Amino acid sequence: MGDKKKIKVLVVDDEPDIVEILKYNLQKEGYDVETAEDGIKAVKKASKFHPDVILLDIMMPNQDGVETCLQIRQIPELKNTFIIFLTARMEEYSEVAAFDVGADDYITKPIKPRALMSRISALFRRESKKEQEQSQIKIRDLVIDRGSYTIEKSGKTITLPKKEFELLFFLAKNPNMVFSRDELLQNIWGADVFVLARTVDVHIRKVREKIGDDYITTVKGVGYKFDLG
Repeated sequence: MGDKKKIKVLVVDDEPDIVEILKYNLQKEGYDVETAEDGIKAVKKASKFHPDVILLDIMMPNQDGVETCLQIRQIPELKNTFIIFLTARMEEYSEVAAFDVGADDYITKPIKPRALMSRISALFRRESKKEQEQSQIKIRDLVIDRGSYTIEKSGKTITLPKKEFELLFFLAKNPNMVFSRDELLQNIWGADVFVLARTVDVHIRKVREKIGDDYITTVKGVGYKFDLG
């Protein structure tokens, strides 16, 4: 996906002016662009178009961006699609909700096209760096496979959303090492994405719900570690 001409972007916003500006600038950079004006149409279009990146407005009629993101993340073919939220203002509750449903980044309006292009490039750079790392970890009774974003546990396959998987993979790759929330944010979300520390706690809770409580330990006042048991 290093070739921009092959990168497909879906722009979702109910404001035609914003859609036009984004479409024009993305196409100028060589991206293949489709658009949708609300969440319901976005889910339908995404399931056919299979975009590499979705720019998704939070406040839209019929269906908001958070619900739309949740539905898109349930489509297996789109599990690795980058989702960037577009928002007029990012309040704490909407930021936590955005990352909770699987957003990779957010950008506040008014959107500066050049800043947006560099954010998209940064996501792909981070991804290609991760792809060069080891792709499978066998630890305790878990087999954590980056190629399929799955975990095998006692013969059972567990699928995790992208950020939950990356968090588990990173901690398992560094067993018994304690990482602060800030360190986890830097390593999983990247230095150029501003994310609340609370987002880490939400993702850790979700991972524990799926694989069990006895793998990731909370070190009070410090952070989290993967426990070798």
